[in-house]
Amino acid sequence: MGKIYIIGLGPGNEDALTLGAINRINSGHKNFLRTEKHPTVEYFKNHNVKYKSFDYVYDSEENFTDVYEKIVQELKDEATKAEEINYYVPGNPMVAEKTVELLLGENLDIEIISGMSFIEPVIEIVGRDPIDGLKIVDGSVFDSLNVDINVDMIITQVYNERIMSEVKIILSEIYGDNYTVWLIHNAGVNNHEKVLKIPVFELDHDPEIGALTSIFIPKIDKKDKKTFDFNDIMGIMRLLRSNDGCPWDMEQTHESLRQSMIEEAYEVVDAIDNEDIDNLVEELGDVLLQVVFHSQIAYEEGDFNPIEVTSALGNKLILRHPHVFLQKNVENSEEVVYNWNEIKYKSKDLKTLTDKLKDIPRFPALMASFKVQDKAAEIGFDWENIKGPIDKISEEFEEVIDAFKQYGKDDKRVEEEIGDLLFAVVNFSRFLDVNPEVALNRTVHKFIKRLEFMESRSNKMGKDLKDMTLEEMSILWNNAKESSL
Repeated sequence: MGKIYIIGLGPGNEDALTLGAINRINSGHKNFLRTEKHPTVEYFKNHNVKYKSFDYVYDSEENFTDVYEKIVQELKDEATKAEEINYYVPGNPMVAEKTVELLLGENLDIEIISGMSFIEPVIEIVGRDPIDGLKIVDGSVFDSLNVDINVDMIITQVYNERIMSEVKIILSEIYGDNYTVWLIHNAGVNNHEKVLKIPVFELDHDPEIGALTSIFIPKIDKKDKKTFDFNDIMGIMRLLRSNDGCPWDMEQTHESLRQSMIEEAYEVVDAIDNEDIDNLVEELGDVLLQVVFHSQIAYEEGDFNPIEVTSALGNKLILRHPHVFLQKNVENSEEVVYNWNEIKYKSKDLKTLTDKLKDIPRFPALMASFKVQDKAAEIGFDWENIKGPIDKISEEFEEVIDAFKQYGKDDKRVEEEIGDLLFAVVNFSRFLDVNPEVALNRTVHKFIKRLEFMESRSNKMGKDLKDMTLEEMSILWNNAKESSL
C-alpha cells in the first residue's frame, strides 16, 4: 500500500498555504479533497491542478459516520493503486477532522503536512491569548456539560441554522440572552471575513451561517460574575476558610455541620412536597454548600481532594449501572434495583443479612424502620400479602392498650409496645409503597396549616384560640378540613 499524505489547506486564504502544502499540490500525484467547498481550492483551479472531491459522498450517505467511513475506505483503496496519494482537508488536519482521526487509527503509512487552522485567525480577531484558557468544542454535538464559564470558548461546526439555534438555547440558559459573543464567518479568508459582536439571542438570526462559521464566547468577567460553576463555589469556600475569610466559616468542623446537613436535606424535601421549584433551586444549593464545606475541610486536613468525591460518585454510578455502561440486559426497574443492591453488597463485602442491617446509617427512626424491613424482605422474611401487616397493626394496638391498663403510662413496657405499633405501621406503609417519613412530614405540615386557619378565623371572631372551648376549636378544625387544608 502506498503512502498517504494528509495536507492542511489552511483557513481559506491562499497566502496561508504552507510551502509543504504547495509542494504536495504540485507533486504530480493524485489529489483528493474532502470537500471543494473551501476558498483555498481556487489555488488548484488557478494552477490547473486536477483533483477529486468527496462532496458527492455527503449526498449519497445517510449520516456523517457513514460519510467519513466511506471516504476513508476510498482513500485506502486508492493507496493500494499508487506509490503515494495526497488527501487535503480544510484548516489543520489535526483540528476537527474526523476522517483524519479514522485514518490515523489504521495501520497505514501516513505523513501529516500541517496547515493553519481556523483557531489562529479567530484568536487574532478577538485579541485574546489562549494561554489564559481556551476551550474548543464541536457545535454539532454541543451540550451544556461542554460549557466552561471560566475560560474563553470557541464553538465550531455550527454550519446551519438548526445547530446554531440549539447552541443558542444552551448558551442562553447559562450566560443569559444578552451576553455578548462573537459570531465569525470565514475567519482568515481575505475580503470575506465577517465579524459580529452580538447578544446570544441573535446568534441564529444571521443568514450567512455556513461551514466556515464559528462562535467565540469570552469567559465571564469575575467583576460582574453572577453565574458560577462547581469550581467557583469551591474557590469561594476556600477563600471563606482562609485567613482573609470569615471567622464563622473558619471555625466549622465536620461535627459542627452535622445538624445543618440534616436540616438542609429536609428543606429540599419540603420544597419538593410544596412543588416550589424556585425554592428547590435554593435548597439544592444549600445541600451543595454542605458538600463543598465538608470537602474543603477534608482537603485542609489532608484527608481527600474534592475531586475524589465526584470521582467516587462517577465510578459508583457506572459500576452500578451495568445495563447502561456494559449493555447488560434488564427486564424492568425492579431488576435494576436488585442489581444495584447486589453490586453494593459485593463492593462493601456485605455477605449476611446482619451485615446489611448494620450497614444502614443512623436514619431517623421511621426511615430506619423502613430500611430494616426492606432488607429483611430481600431474604423472604416478609408477609405474603397486605393482610399480614394490617392484622399486625391491630395486634400491636391491643398490646399497647393492655400494657397501659396493666402498668400505667410511665412504664417502659408501654414505650416498648408503642415502638412495636409504630414499627407495624411502617411495615404497612412499606406494603403500600408509601415512605412513612414523607407521609408523617406531610401530616405535620397539614396540621400546622389547619391550626393557622383556625387561628386566623378565631382572630376574625375577636377571640384567642387558647380562650376557646374544645368544642369551638373542633368546629374551626372541621372548617379547615372542608377548605381542603
